[in-house]
Amino acid sequence: MTVNTKSRPDAAGAARQETLAAERAARLSRYARNLMAAEPELRQDLESSLARPFDAGEMESVLLATPVADEAALSAVLRHLRKRVMLRVIVRDLSGLADLAEVMATVTALAETAIRFAASRLAAWMEAQHGSPAGAESAAPQELLVVGMGKLGGGELNVSSDVDLIFVYPEDGETTGRRALSNHEFFVRLGRKLIASLNDLTSEGFVFRVDMRLRPHGESGPLAVSFPMLEEYLLTQGREWERYAWIKGRPLCGSRARELSELVRPFVFRKYLDFGAYASLRNLHAQIRQEVRRREMEDNIKLGPGGIREIEFIAQVFQLIRGGRDSTLRARPTLAVLKRLGELKLLPREAVAELTEAYVFLRNLEHRLQYLDDRQTQSLPGDAGDRALVAEAMGFPSYQALRTELDIHRSRVTRHFEQVFATGGQGDHDLADLWADEIDRAEASARLATMGFAHPEEICERLQQMRHGVRYRQLPRQSQERMDTLVPPVIQAAAHGANPDATLERMLQLLEAINRRASYLALLQEYPQALDRVAKLASASQWAFEYLTQHPILLDELLDPRELHAPPDWSEFRLQLESQLADAAGDTERQMDVLRHFHHSKVFRLVAMDLEGLLPLETLSDHLSFLADLVLSEVLKLCWGALRNRHQEGPPRFAIAGYGKLGGKELGYATDLDIIFLYDDPHPDAAEVYARLGQRINSWLTSYTAAGVLYETDLRLRPDGASGLLVSPLAAFTDYQRHHAWVWEHQALTRARFVAGEPEVGAAFEALRREVLCQTRDLPKLREEIQAMRAKMLEAHPNPSGLFDVKHDRGGIIDVEFIVQYLVLGFSSVHLELTANAGNIALLKTAAELALIPADLAEEVRNGYREYRRTQHRLRLSGEQYARVEPGTFDATIRAVLRLWLLAFGAPGAGAPV
Repeated sequence: MTVNTKSRPDAAGAARQETLAAERAARLSRYARNLMAAEPELRQDLESSLARPFDAGEMESVLLATPVADEAALSAVLRHLRKRVMLRVIVRDLSGLADLAEVMATVTALAETAIRFAASRLAAWMEAQHGSPAGAESAAPQELLVVGMGKLGGGELNVSSDVDLIFVYPEDGETTGRRALSNHEFFVRLGRKLIASLNDLTSEGFVFRVDMRLRPHGESGPLAVSFPMLEEYLLTQGREWERYAWIKGRPLCGSRARELSELVRPFVFRKYLDFGAYASLRNLHAQIRQEVRRREMEDNIKLGPGGIREIEFIAQVFQLIRGGRDSTLRARPTLAVLKRLGELKLLPREAVAELTEAYVFLRNLEHRLQYLDDRQTQSLPGDAGDRALVAEAMGFPSYQALRTELDIHRSRVTRHFEQVFATGGQGDHDLADLWADEIDRAEASARLATMGFAHPEEICERLQQMRHGVRYRQLPRQSQERMDTLVPPVIQAAAHGANPDATLERMLQLLEAINRRASYLALLQEYPQALDRVAKLASASQWAFEYLTQHPILLDELLDPRELHAPPDWSEFRLQLESQLADAAGDTERQMDVLRHFHHSKVFRLVAMDLEGLLPLETLSDHLSFLADLVLSEVLKLCWGALRNRHQEGPPRFAIAGYGKLGGKELGYATDLDIIFLYDDPHPDAAEVYARLGQRINSWLTSYTAAGVLYETDLRLRPDGASGLLVSPLAAFTDYQRHHAWVWEHQALTRARFVAGEPEVGAAFEALRREVLCQTRDLPKLREEIQAMRAKMLEAHPNPSGLFDVKHDRGGIIDVEFIVQYLVLGFSSVHLELTANAGNIALLKTAAELALIPADLAEEVRNGYREYRRTQHRLRLSGEQYARVEPGTFDATIRAVLRLWLLAFGAPGAGAPV
């Protein structure tokens, strides 16, 4: 047999490698040198094990290989394991065989393995004396859950770290033995024994120093708490810094870990965007900085300026703000969070790269400082010899070279930290005295007039009423202070708009709408640049601003104008929505809110692009239609998945068809969805099951939740209208369309399409649509019926205003739509291309190319129709109830439409100008 000597070093080579690695470690780590000198067998163990990491499986094997009959033996075996693990970690790290990820994972695995092993042995010995703990109410067996906090919870322990622990058990009760203890006393005793097994310094050393100060009430609190005690504490007394601490909280043992995590999650991760976290972490950081200065710890690479803690704060402030809405931000390891922040574009790519590089550098340096003497330190050494050792361990030719590189990383961290945590306070604003009512009315009015406000006296009165009103006075002090900070720059921002008075009034209404929701005030305070964008929106569109006021969570969308104005990527949006819905699985209310937040945010982005002139109206309608299609598809899947007693587990033989603006892809911002439900399933239970499905879909779309509503729907276009079945069998729908439908129902079919559901059912609907549209028709009768329907619609929408109604009046939008529908129904039998669901503008062009109507007149009507829609859209954004304009605005277009009507129908029709 031939041996490939190039792929595997010989035993002598491996031994030389181990010798060199061990000698390097002995030179750079006094702890490693002393360990190998005191216990030569540990050095011998390296010969066979240095090539591989020390993983949890190997650690468990070491523990199980030694009989453990009592606490003394437990203590000894745990300490022996630590020595073996630490020596291999140090040698592998300093010889370049292990990277930072391996070092952190190995030390974390050591802590987890030791805690689980010790807790299980100690619990078994206690149960032998006192019996097993049982719940007083459930009688279920109880066990201790050990929660790892800090770097242990994050899976990123350093080599000489404390372990921060919290002891929790599910229920109170008592043990089942003759020497019974209350569950509380049992777990407190067990906790003390566990601490001693890890923390006590013996002749063999220690395993980990244990810090229990993060438990409820700190050092003065009970050592172990029940689930109800913990929940009550977090709800009534939990402080902001404890939210920060619990981000990394992770149960290390216990079968009810998921239940505990669910209990803690609402305390840490709020349902809303919690921008108040900035101030909380800023204050905590200030306290740390003050302590660093007091104790002269500037050379501490963890707590000092530009240190590890600042990187952690950057990651965790985004987790506290957004983790309630985005489960991917609930990751515990700092590097994983930084990566996700870059993916979500919450931090610039360059910032993520620099922070990641700095974190790796600082953590490696931290380990080399601790390797010297196995001492928990993050401070740079003062001794010249130690400095030289640390520099060599870090791969630098001198300590000065190391300091130069360190200073670069720390300055970058400080810069990014200050950018993220820059105070949003406005300081002493020039208009603060005006808001505070500290100047007389005449001077205030004069200043407002100078700024461009048309009615300064009215504005002064409005501000005074707001300042002295009951609503303001009843706000918490912090919210009052935020209002005092925000109103002056709001006045200033409004003055820059095209209509300062209206802009300011809208912005004040927004503040009044959100002033009891401290997080939104905090958002505007932390991001003062967003006020200019709010003012621009308020000035540009009353409807858009009312939409923002109804859904203030959309303020978050204004923070990054690059993202706000980026072209929509519906494939990416679909993935985002599916991920968010999957995270909320099992919680119907939360899933409904996820859909609503998603819908509102995408509509708002389109509004912002629209107001910037970045979207032609046709493109905007396409995007709004894509959004509706996506929402309908997801709602259908969710409703089917949650439907009880359904007759099959696979996808439903069910489809949603869109009519009207949805069908024609001409949706506006607040358009109802005209939809019908169809199914094609022979199962005897299908009718009842799909009826419940249709009801559920409609309920999900139209129900009002805390997040608002998705869509208003109109289901009256189904066979027999409101009196007909909510969900139609495809066969019955086909028969109805072929033999019983009214002409107006076939008119509606010209702008219909399959939107969501089973593709085969959708294809059958599309085939039926084409068949019906291609029927040979009696043209005089068709013209008569369409004109009669037009007369009914005109009668149903009287216009006494004296203005021209762009949609309903003769010569307007509906006339154009009826002309197109007549052409489709009348001539698709010989011109199949007219059945395309291409929109009215494209179909007019097709009809002209087919010589059904004059090309020049078709072009004039097409351009006029496009302008009608733009006007209707513009008036909608301005908050107008009706799309009405001054007479004469569209005289040429009206004449063109009526000429085309006359050509199509041979008569001007009811209501046409003479």
